[in-house]
Amino acid sequence: MNEITINSRTIGLNHPPFIIAELSGNHQGSLEKAMELVKLAKEAGADAIKLQTYTADTITIDVKENEFLISDPSSPWKGRNLYDLYKEAHTPWEWHKPLFKLGRELGLIVFSSPFDETAVDFLETLDVPCYKLASPEIVDLPLIKKIAATKKPLFISTGGASLIEIDEAVSTAQKSGCEKIILLKCTMAYPASPKDINLRTIPNLAETFETLVGLSDHTLGIGVAVASVAMGGCVIEKHLTKSRAEGGVDSSFSMEPLEFKALTEEAKKAWQALGEVQYGPLDAEKTSYSHRPSLYFVEDIAKNMRIERHHIRSVRPGNGLPPKEYENIIGLSTKSAIKKGTPVSWEAFNY
Repeated sequence: MNEITINSRTIGLNHPPFIIAELSGNHQGSLEKAMELVKLAKEAGADAIKLQTYTADTITIDVKENEFLISDPSSPWKGRNLYDLYKEAHTPWEWHKPLFKLGRELGLIVFSSPFDETAVDFLETLDVPCYKLASPEIVDLPLIKKIAATKKPLFISTGGASLIEIDEAVSTAQKSGCEKIILLKCTMAYPASPKDINLRTIPNLAETFETLVGLSDHTLGIGVAVASVAMGGCVIEKHLTKSRAEGGVDSSFSMEPLEFKALTEEAKKAWQALGEVQYGPLDAEKTSYSHRPSLYFVEDIAKNMRIERHHIRSVRPGNGLPPKEYENIIGLSTKSAIKKGTPVSWEAFNY
């Protein structure tokens, strides 16, 4: 599939990268802050803003021991209980309607990641234009079927997924009615290290599944995301926060507004720079093209004088014969007197 249109925005290799600002839990439990993040996303040049639709009870159960405690030492949530973390991080469902309304008024595409089937039913009441499947849910085939049945475009994050799991997810979505799928290369580390991103997977995903591909990025900075465009990525998703210093459950790997603005600008420059296969001088190169070296007479030359090596040189600008003709000029005689600084031309010689 070469391109997908969501509302009036077309996504594809022949269009600027589609930039998604992930709201996540950086609202810190405040609708006012959530609304401000939507405005900041617009100001930073985002095309879309994405929410997460779940509650602590729809995504896990209230158990405070064993595997329900986060033990990974590299996790920003180490020691937290899953239920309490999701209770803090979730976006209340009653906030969705005003956030959708504000985003649409600002010209943003607003959508969400549902984490269970009730969230899909709820989002359908808001006329969501597309869906995002989070990386962990790529194995939840019943949820994929539910989303795909809406026949709306679906972004699928592939963090941690094997090729078989991605194939199962894509096949399930297609068989269930979804014809517009965009895969997102993702690394489920928070933050992620650039060495773990493996951007060369992007063109391989595109070729393997014949879908558009983008990047859901948790690295710090903009370099990795901008580089993804050069690898054929047509979507970039990044977490947005007003200020990392203010906290928020995802703030440690989120971008502040000025950083996000730099991302949107540089990603579009990267896309413009891709251009097409091109050889030969461009219009933009005409002035510099004239600075190529060429052969010039560097001494005053009398009529019928045989040219010796010290009479001509390869110098700038480029109005004379090309330097490759140097040896062919030596030994020829001139038709008339020639002034120093005259470009060498075939018309200057007797044959």
